[in-house]
Amino acid sequence: MIEITDLRKSFGNLEVLKGITTTISEGEKVVVVGPSGSGKSTFLRCLNCMEDPTSGSIIFDGVDITDMKVDINIHRRRMGMVFQQFNLFNNKTVLGNIMLAPLHVKLTDFRRKKLKNAFIRISNLFARDKKPLYEINANRQQIKEEVRENALRLLKRIGLEDKADAYPSTLSGGQKQRIAIIRALAMNPKVILFDEPTSALDPEMVGEVLDLIRQLAEEGMTMVIVTHEMGFAREVATRVLFMDDGQILEENAPAEFFSNPQNPRAKEFLSKVL
Repeated sequence: MIEITDLRKSFGNLEVLKGITTTISEGEKVVVVGPSGSGKSTFLRCLNCMEDPTSGSIIFDGVDITDMKVDINIHRRRMGMVFQQFNLFNNKTVLGNIMLAPLHVKLTDFRRKKLKNAFIRISNLFARDKKPLYEINANRQQIKEEVRENALRLLKRIGLEDKADAYPSTLSGGQKQRIAIIRALAMNPKVILFDEPTSALDPEMVGEVLDLIRQLAEEGMTMVIVTHEMGFAREVATRVLFMDDGQILEENAPAEFFSNPQNPRAKEFLSKVL
């Protein structure tokens, strides 16, 4: 699904990623661990080009999304992102936050098809071979209602349907992060990237967020998760990547990685965190 080849990222003279090569297959739960400052979050942000790689390639579903000619926004629709600090819009309700992206995408596609159909109708007046019109199955109101119903369904899934009209400032950290996760799900992504999703939470709120991620894992969602939760990584991961100094120093199945790490730096790291 995602093929990363010799991925490098520099900020000025500081080289943060130093040639990362790996593949993420459909259905995998890849957990990225390592010390602070090792490049984990930068790696994750490069995967959907929130940070433009300095060099290397990222092939997502057959397309090199590092190519400047590619419309990255189209591919981001299928690659959800969950941040440390939730990144909810405080001036919108919970329901508004969840609906925002899918509604924008669906209405943009609707307007684009209508405009194209207008041009086709005009050109067909003068053409011998008539071009077919784009199929439009719903109007604006129907699109809005469909997006709203899906948002409410996702809220019900996490038991927060009563918070639909609340604003993020009134919610706990755990509630905000669970809403951020279903906001990503509302776009029906093929993969979700999690950047330390529990690091900003009080310890008592961590469990409810990890439970939701576990559910998604059990349902087969492809995930790349940067985390410091080693017990969670051992439980959920299909593969663990250990990063340090901008490089992947070891990657292995979780049972093997946690019980018998091969890289000396990985052994040192695990001795301090387990």
